[in-house]
Amino acid sequence: MLKKERYKLFVEHFSAKQPDAETELHYNNPYQLLVAVILSAQCTDKRVNLVTPALFQRFPNAKTLAEATPDIVFDYIRSISYPNNKAKHLVGMANILVNEFNDVVPSAIDDLQKMPGVGRKTANVIASVIYNAPAMAVDTHVFRVANRLGLTSGKTPLAVEKDLVKNLPEHDIHIAHHWLILHGRYVCVARNPKCAVCEITYMCRYFERLTAQNERDKLRS
Repeated sequence: MLKKERYKLFVEHFSAKQPDAETELHYNNPYQLLVAVILSAQCTDKRVNLVTPALFQRFPNAKTLAEATPDIVFDYIRSISYPNNKAKHLVGMANILVNEFNDVVPSAIDDLQKMPGVGRKTANVIASVIYNAPAMAVDTHVFRVANRLGLTSGKTPLAVEKDLVKNLPEHDIHIAHHWLILHGRYVCVARNPKCAVCEITYMCRYFERLTAQNERDKLRS
């Protein structure tokens, strides 16, 4: 199957099955999403969602967070992975957000990356979720699923990002990020992918190879 056809089938399937796919992080405004995404690095969304209610109650906006110290913030996020670094990042981010961006979360990827704790992946999440920009954040789920499906052969997150952005319809890029994440989180898991219940094995390069290998093994036996 040609890559172009895989992309077509991918978009058709998820447009029908998950037309309203969205992030599983809980937030009410751009500031809260930025905080949540910074906390979610190498941590589950479920864990982040347990922590953020109290954090947002104590620091309802960037100004209150900027006035805090990392030690105070640490007490609210101690159960999150790498809490020391993330506490520093959050306070630093809040200061830049208040002083350089007038308390408005920027839409530009380069501007977002000026803030501590905001790498390219985080910046792409904010741009796509808040501003519906054609930005593709590549985390471990997106990287794995896109390669398994045959949407890309990229060996690095940036290579996968460029391939997906190049080949997906521009208006679908922001939601395709969620399609790939959710499929990787619940079906195409890292170990023992659930091919038996997957609805898109007909377009999956990984499943094609797995099936071919099983046939070869049968012939040998």
